[in-house]
Amino acid sequence: MAEGPAETPAGCPSQGAPRRRRLRAVEPLLLLATLALALQAPLSTQLLWDRLAGANGSRPAAEPAGGSQELETLVAHWNLYLNLAGFFVGLFSVTLFGPWSDSVGRRPVLILPTLGMALQAATYLVVTYAELPVGYLLVGRVLSGLSGDYNLVLAGCFAYVADVSDRAGRTFRVAVLEACLGLAGLVASVLGGQWRRVQGYVAPFWLVFAASLAAAFYAAFALQESVVPRQPPRRLLTLHHYGAVYRLYASPSGGPAWRQRLLYSLAFFMVVTVHFGAREILVLYELGPPLCWRSELIGYGSAAHYLTYLSSLAGLRLLQRCLPDAWVAELGLLSNALGLGTMALAGTTALMFTGYGLLFLSMTVTPVIRSKLSRLVGETEQGALFAAVACVEGLCSLVATGVFSSLFPACLSFMKGFPFLFGALLLLVPAAIIGGIEIQDGSPGYQHFGEAPEPRQEAQPAPQHD
Repeated sequence: MAEGPAETPAGCPSQGAPRRRRLRAVEPLLLLATLALALQAPLSTQLLWDRLAGANGSRPAAEPAGGSQELETLVAHWNLYLNLAGFFVGLFSVTLFGPWSDSVGRRPVLILPTLGMALQAATYLVVTYAELPVGYLLVGRVLSGLSGDYNLVLAGCFAYVADVSDRAGRTFRVAVLEACLGLAGLVASVLGGQWRRVQGYVAPFWLVFAASLAAAFYAAFALQESVVPRQPPRRLLTLHHYGAVYRLYASPSGGPAWRQRLLYSLAFFMVVTVHFGAREILVLYELGPPLCWRSELIGYGSAAHYLTYLSSLAGLRLLQRCLPDAWVAELGLLSNALGLGTMALAGTTALMFTGYGLLFLSMTVTPVIRSKLSRLVGETEQGALFAAVACVEGLCSLVATGVFSSLFPACLSFMKGFPFLFGALLLLVPAAIIGGIEIQDGSPGYQHFGEAPEPRQEAQPAPQHD
């Protein structure tokens, strides 16, 4: 990635003292934060299982005898409590801090949530060391939510990329960020389970803490600011920030850009809900008949799933040479639907891995939608936009868990793979939206994006130095 000198805030002299060179690459920060999250999520579920079953959570615990349905229900309820606490607290934090970053810069809103994630990991460590009741896990979840949680990391990173990239190259830069999500998930899937079985919960939670803290230090000391702070900076505790998010979706006076923001956000919601929902039931689907996979095959399947992020990045780069972004996204939706349809009918290991292979372009869709959304707002609305998108993504996780986790047991009697077919059918909605807008625009050059009304100027992107 390119490097440049640290920016001097407007009005400050730049002569005299030497300036430390900073990086214009936000990818390492997202990689570290995602690694922390991907390690922590399964660890917290297993910790809940062992604690609620009466096992000692500070060392490897044997599986509880019988694996009672009551225990499964109790763990699911506690997971739901933790997720809801993080989502609803984070909903207000993300929509506050995201628009605030448009006037004070991106680095503060990247430091805050990563420190919050470190506090959450520290809380989990205290619960593990002191063998406290699992209710104390809610304290860490709320602390992380108050600082914006992982959703604010996503919002800040994507807004940062929108700041430092031109419109022509923005889709690929966004895809590189999303590939970091897959790479971190792949590393976490390789490390997490085996490490927990060998050393218990303490060592993996220390890695979660260290990765979160490293992400905060990277934002504070190595990352170059992408926005020149407004002078004087806008106050944090004001309803103006919530109003900035509200106006993105509640101002019909914005014309075609307003309508397209709504439609693309709906398409994003559908795509991400299907993605989260399919991932939610994959392991359950593979464990039972007719596949009856053991842990090794499940690990290979998980690795194949995360590799789709990297194959989609390569496919996007190649297809952009001959196709507009919208049609690349349509191919990605086709790839996703074919993969899910094959998985729904898979009765053998070979056919299941064929389904994984057909997903090779499935992750090209969300980078295209994020890039298109960023082109529909002004330069000083990127933080507000990606805060809204991050909240939509958090909502997708809750909806996907509720819908697909309920649908899967209901379909066992007539077609075990029906939820995958259901997801493939849902993808027709974003396919129609993306194709319809592209045909209506009549140009692969996104001529209508320039029609988005420019907001009152509050901050300018910091000049880039290569």
